[in-house]
Amino acid sequence: MNKNPETLWLENQICFPIYAASRMVTKLYTPLLSQLDITYPQYLVLLVLWKQDQRTVSEISQQIHLESNTLTPILKRMQAKGLLERKRSEKDERSVVISLTKKGKALQKEALCIPEKIVEQFGSEQVKTEEIHQLKDTLTKLTELLGNKLEAV
Repeated sequence: MNKNPETLWLENQICFPIYAASRMVTKLYTPLLSQLDITYPQYLVLLVLWKQDQRTVSEISQQIHLESNTLTPILKRMQAKGLLERKRSEKDERSVVISLTKKGKALQKEALCIPEKIVEQFGSEQVKTEEIHQLKDTLTKLTELLGNKLEAV
């Protein structure tokens, strides 16, 4: 058993830089997304639907790692904005299918510049673009690993 109190210092925690970086990255998105009148969680939903429209709430929930009870109010607000429709599945009435409206589909063209603008803000002499892409790949692997472990619990 480790009895070194330094292990409990903030700078020695793996969770903190991930948490802090996540919050700061989300803040970078905020001004770009506010021009589209959407929030970061709404952007994540749109990313899923732009790849494949007509997804169930549970499919979207799994993709963006949000519980359905957290996702449902986001979807209701997006429906109120005219970005998507929510309908009961004809195959399974327990499922709700989410579909993009014309307005939701059209927003994709306006959002095309966002990834490039974000990567531009990351780039510097201290952190190269290749390092950013490597970090993304590593975080994706970590997310999948942890997701599988949490599902097993």
